[in-house]
Amino acid sequence: MSVIKLGKAQFRFSVGPWNLHPGADPFGPTVREEFSWEKKLQIFKEIGFDAIQFHDDDVCPADLNPAETSARVKAMRKQLKDLGLAAEFVAPRLWEHPNTIDGGWTANDATMRKYATDRSKRCIDIALELGTKKIVLWPAREGTYIREAKDPFESYKRYRDYLNALLNHDASIQILGEMKPNEPMDAMYMPSPGHFLAMGATTVDPKRVGVLIESAHSMLLGVDPSEDFALCMALGKLWGVHLNDQDGLKYDQDKSFGAVNLRRAFNQVWVLARGGFGTKGEYVGLDVKAMRTQKQDVSMRHLANSLQIFKDLCEKVERVDEAKVAGFRSSRDYEALELYVVQLLLGK
Repeated sequence: MSVIKLGKAQFRFSVGPWNLHPGADPFGPTVREEFSWEKKLQIFKEIGFDAIQFHDDDVCPADLNPAETSARVKAMRKQLKDLGLAAEFVAPRLWEHPNTIDGGWTANDATMRKYATDRSKRCIDIALELGTKKIVLWPAREGTYIREAKDPFESYKRYRDYLNALLNHDASIQILGEMKPNEPMDAMYMPSPGHFLAMGATTVDPKRVGVLIESAHSMLLGVDPSEDFALCMALGKLWGVHLNDQDGLKYDQDKSFGAVNLRRAFNQVWVLARGGFGTKGEYVGLDVKAMRTQKQDVSMRHLANSLQIFKDLCEKVERVDEAKVAGFRSSRDYEALELYVVQLLLGK
């Protein structure tokens, strides 16, 4: 897909391989066949994505030796290059390993914390060889099921020590925290982007610590994602987004972007456009899942639909009369402003 230019923004798009999946959920098994890796890349390219989001074990298994790892990474980089795709980031997938049952870098067991740090350093090496300097941290099990399970003071110290270890491992990387208020843990340490940025400010190199914001994670906090986007862009810290939608304060649903609340989606596009997102190489990422009812041959429509909705909302943002909006704000006539926005979305 060619770059979409809107206001000061330049939009290119990324997707992760987990967004094409066989439909298993906590209450039922798979319902359709898994696509091969090659087929997934082909589908992503045909839909119009520019880059791929990776976990470390999407690139190669976590237990390969350094030589085997390097060979697999080189092969992956060539595969991407041949298709005209880039790697957006690599994230250490710590939460699925037996060593991280009690968390990774906040685990009570020092041996498990060392595993998390060592694997994350290996993830950095993979990312650099794959051609990206962005490391995303989703702290899936960095929290507790009950508050008394971990000493919070010690846990925050461990958090900082872990970030510093990664920053010291390579002087060029950027760390993007993808914060989430709950699930799979009941109580997550630092559940918001602001929490993570506060911690990042105390590390050995704060300028290399930023955030990736997923729409649904803001919604699960009861916050409009566009407000989180705007704050972090104002601070120069919004280095990635994962767009999706969410129907209430439930589990993380990963619905197609704009499918639940079109006005909320409009405001996300409007803020990204006004803030000049993408001009420093950032991607508009999707994290959306197909409904379990979808058959395999149409199980990629949620991706195409989300991109189409984003593009359609770009057209709505282009039609915004900023002078009229300013007038409504100046006169404090917010009822008129609301009608203006709703009618814009209705095509009037």
